[in-house]
Amino acid sequence: MRHCGRAGLFSNGTLFSRIHRLPQRRMAPGNDSFVTEFILLGLTDRPDLQLPLFFLFLGMYMVTVLGNLGLIILIALNSHLHTPMYFFLFNLSFIDLCYSSVFTPRMMVNFTSKKNIISYMGCMTQLYFFCFFVISECYVLTSMAYDRYVAICNPLLYHAAMSPKVCSSLMLASYLMAFSGAMAHTGCMLRLTFCDANTINHYFCDVHPLLQLSCTSTYVNELVVFIVVGINIIVPSLTIFVSYGLILTNILQIKSTEGRSKAFSTCTSHIIAVSLFFGSMSFMYLKPSSAGSMDTEKISSVFYTNVVAMMNPLIYSLRNKDVKTALRKTLSRR
Repeated sequence: MRHCGRAGLFSNGTLFSRIHRLPQRRMAPGNDSFVTEFILLGLTDRPDLQLPLFFLFLGMYMVTVLGNLGLIILIALNSHLHTPMYFFLFNLSFIDLCYSSVFTPRMMVNFTSKKNIISYMGCMTQLYFFCFFVISECYVLTSMAYDRYVAICNPLLYHAAMSPKVCSSLMLASYLMAFSGAMAHTGCMLRLTFCDANTINHYFCDVHPLLQLSCTSTYVNELVVFIVVGINIIVPSLTIFVSYGLILTNILQIKSTEGRSKAFSTCTSHIIAVSLFFGSMSFMYLKPSSAGSMDTEKISSVFYTNVVAMMNPLIYSLRNKDVKTALRKTLSRR
């Protein structure tokens, strides 16, 4: 174990007088860490890009909030959208709205501040909620794929297979998996010791940048990341692509050109969203924390933290006739 650069204290007989004169550093609550706050380096350190990036991400965040909040309100106000598909879409919009709000506002502040400081407990809290909402999204996307599989491949059993009780159970299971995964990541992070290094080379408190700052062994954390992330990425993604493989087989058997086109349209939008989300997540987490450039990881992070949350309302609503009809009816009431 490292001694964090303090071996010089034992070089002569005045040990106790030197210890007495040393400034006392506060420890983070519930941890043996010497660090009480972290400095976030942000997305880039180039001054000429700070302002353009601020306006870019401000625009993206506004689209994300308006799109997801609008979809939530629209589904809540229109009874004909109270179906399993829109129940899952309601939860997806809620998750996207929450998890983009976990770090995007602070990210925009970072573009306009000289020194971006986050407290130790603030960092751990951000890590927990980030993990919770991202894992939730993995399983909501899986539930949506299962819903489409039943609707297209077993339409006669749809109402029984996707009853309100089944839909609620799927959502409860999604949130329970998210809770356990977030607790595992955050709990393992709290056991680490952070010595003098407190500069996070990222725009939010993510797992890999934090592991690089630890002055104790991160073997257990690396193992937990690989297992938890492996389960929460591989299992949902395999379920989704098997579901869509069966859907595709069923679609090819449809004789009607119009019916085949409609089914393809529904599946294509979902597959694009799923590929973008799970692809960027896999690139980030299914590898050792020491592998790859941190700048590359930051760019990859932007996809699943900002782009996906912004695109989901557009992918799932603007091309949807039911949503367009509901929007017209809602606006006409006024």
